[in-house]
Amino acid sequence: MERYILTIDSGTSNTRAVLWDLDRHVVDMEKSGVGVRCTAADGHNGRLKEAVRGCLEELLRRNAASWEQVERVMASGMITADVGLVEVPHVTAPAGLEELSASLAPVLVPDVCPLPIHFIPGVKNRVSGVSLETFEAMDIMRGEEVEACALIDRLGVRGEAVLVLPGSHTKFVCVGADGRITGCLTTITGELLASIMHDTIIADSVKRTFVEADTYRREMVLRGYRAAREVGLSRACFSGRILNQFAVKDHTLIANFILGAALQNDLYALRHSTAIACGPDARVIVAGKSPFREAFADLMEREGCWRSVRSYEPEGGAPLSALGAYLLAEASLAKEAGKKGK
Repeated sequence: MERYILTIDSGTSNTRAVLWDLDRHVVDMEKSGVGVRCTAADGHNGRLKEAVRGCLEELLRRNAASWEQVERVMASGMITADVGLVEVPHVTAPAGLEELSASLAPVLVPDVCPLPIHFIPGVKNRVSGVSLETFEAMDIMRGEEVEACALIDRLGVRGEAVLVLPGSHTKFVCVGADGRITGCLTTITGELLASIMHDTIIADSVKRTFVEADTYRREMVLRGYRAAREVGLSRACFSGRILNQFAVKDHTLIANFILGAALQNDLYALRHSTAIACGPDARVIVAGKSPFREAFADLMEREGCWRSVRSYEPEGGAPLSALGAYLLAEASLAKEAGKKGK
């Protein structure tokens, strides 16, 4: 009889579930347009529970599988926060597969599935007492820790590294020489860009559109980056409007300029924040979707502050978050098997 592992990843807007066999092969995937934002809006997690249950049941139905064939159900992301299904405390860095698997929270949620769901904790920076003097050193993540585990495994990361995970919130995850997460740094650049592109005077200059993979222009991104480095983000953004009125009529080029200006803030934070400390010997690995991936890689390579810069392009199949959750399922099952063998 075929055996399976189920992984769940719930974010702000979506929930994804993946059905795996025990040889790291993706059997099937299911997605719902319900995330923890619904819990915040509704004041309860009823819709989230229905979405998770629906995804899991659909995967089993579509593949003629039963719950008796499921070895483990794993959950990561904001589903482990107070607006998710079960709130799980963060693990304190440094943390890797061993620490995360040892801190899994198996909880039976009967109106979601008949098996315990193993909730994966997020990771927080090691700061003894957060105060007005130390707050900048603190950072947290939920979901990115499994993406980091997947990248470390898939790319065979050895030695100090910085993992760049762009999105609505960009995460810079620092990895130590032993392959464990030593800390993270978060910015809200994705949200800032959305506001700049849609809700400011710059919206007309970019036609309320973002840079896409086929409209990415490296030179304009670098120009925006340099402008923000010299005069700050606010002035650089207005300079995009000046460019559009007097020199550059193509709105996609202005969007590239604004993208570069916004990302300058991120790289400034990476070099100056006390939240993480990765030196010049660190290797940089940039994941995420295009064009953020290309822009970060181009800018960080141009800066020349790190040992090397590499882009990771997804090969299709399950997202990194699902692979990371699967790796933790493997680790926890192996640990249980080891205990039984003694």
